Amino acid sequence: MSTTTQNPTGTQREQFSGQTGFILSAIGSAVGLGNIWRFPGVAYENGGGAFLIPYLVALMTAGIPILFLDYAIGHRFRGSAPTALRRLGGRWGRWTESLGWFQVGMSFVIGLYYTAIIGWALSYFVFSFDLRWGDDPAGFLVGEYLKVSNDVSVTGDIVASVAIPLAIVWIAAIVVLALGVSRGLERVNVVVMPLLALTFGAVVVRALFLDGAADGLNAFFTPDWGALSDPNVWIAAYGQIFFSLSIAFGIMITYASYRRRRANLTGPGLVVAFANSSFELLAGIGVFATLGFFAFQQGIPVAELEGISGISLSFITFPAILSQMPGGAVVGALFFGTLTLAGFTSLLSILQVTSAAVQEKFGLTPRSGAVAIGLVSAALSFALFSTTSGLYALDAADNWTNNIGVVGSAVIMSVLTVWVLRRGPELLYHLNTVSTVRLGGVWLALIGVVVPAVLGYMLVRAIVTVVTEGYEGYPAGFLVVMGWGALIAIGVITAVATALPWRHHKHDVEPWPPYAAVTTIKEN
Repeated sequence: MSTTTQNPTGTQREQFSGQTGFILSAIGSAVGLGNIWRFPGVAYENGGGAFLIPYLVALMTAGIPILFLDYAIGHRFRGSAPTALRRLGGRWGRWTESLGWFQVGMSFVIGLYYTAIIGWALSYFVFSFDLRWGDDPAGFLVGEYLKVSNDVSVTGDIVASVAIPLAIVWIAAIVVLALGVSRGLERVNVVVMPLLALTFGAVVVRALFLDGAADGLNAFFTPDWGALSDPNVWIAAYGQIFFSLSIAFGIMITYASYRRRRANLTGPGLVVAFANSSFELLAGIGVFATLGFFAFQQGIPVAELEGISGISLSFITFPAILSQMPGGAVVGALFFGTLTLAGFTSLLSILQVTSAAVQEKFGLTPRSGAVAIGLVSAALSFALFSTTSGLYALDAADNWTNNIGVVGSAVIMSVLTVWVLRRGPELLYHLNTVSTVRLGGVWLALIGVVVPAVLGYMLVRAIVTVVTEGYEGYPAGFLVVMGWGALIAIGVITAVATALPWRHHKHDVEPWPPYAAVTTIKEN
């Protein structure tokens, strides 16, 4: 029996310094751009206050169970997604490793365009001080800042105003990852997450005292009970929970692998899940209080406003509000500073998935792995998303990667673990062995039945929709390149990385009784 877990370079595996560092890092991963600009709009469009019911049901029946599944796999098998899933597969490890590389491929692709959005937020943080967008935020974003091409096609025309902040974000991310888990990733989250809470809290408090804020909150919270009978509302709730917790594409598997051998998993997992949901609710309050002010200024009901979610909310609607708000420059700096920080902590977790996997496969150090992945990613990110077609490319790649790739990964991982490999009881035992909050057979039923059923339906619906209806009216050729092309690229990464030989002789996993005989898996 080994007493330490070794990484491919022969040194002891990196670890979070303690539970607080892990929790803050996991929350930093979960709380990202989608919490601020996606949740308020989804809730508003799907029953307002009544949406909180399916939202909480989805959190308890899918979000937290999959989060615990990621934790169990990562912590028990002590590795990045490919390493841990290879060990999980036992004699079928070569095949299950490919699922890990599929998750790495998704994180790699997501990192390319996620960085671009953070660069936009960083630019708008600077623009806030003089409200540079003027009286036409939409024209400023599309025409002056992004310089979006008129035709939806892939161009190679670099936009300097986008490329410069993008370079700053990539340099910062590579430096943090190169410092390692405890000295880089954890320290950044320990500093940034309290700062994030303070800055966004200040934005929300200011919004609550604006004229018309009460009307905005009424629009957000007024329940439409009839919406609860609409299946699409429930699907929207599961989609929101699923995309906001950073689950099923390698992040939480990787993070859990850096925890100490006897680290509590379920208790901190609940803290992470509810902290993420609390931030989403706070974002909804702040956003709709602000939208209430905007509607008040225009003399129209909140229901008649447009652009209440996504990129439009953050970079068009909100700047328009700031131009009319007393102290708009200060509030704008706080808001876009928050957006930048939230995005950056999530980006670090996305990039760590790829970096950790490459380190273990090829025997690299954290520094060399971070630099190698960072430079390749940065080059592709510049080529695709700092151009005049970057907005279109980002939109298509995001839709295909998240709605098809990530959902498909969750369905496969759940079915594989519970029904094919039959390792659900082992993972349940592991969670209960190290954790304070004990789980029961209900958890196995949720990940084995509810998750595949609900997410499987979402996956089929997403595929049918894009095949039959296309996406956003974009040309079919463009969608083949940037939509389906993103999935093809992930598939190529999966196939090539799985086929390449491991550059070390073996990984031994510390046995956990009573499953010790089946958990020490050697990889040749």
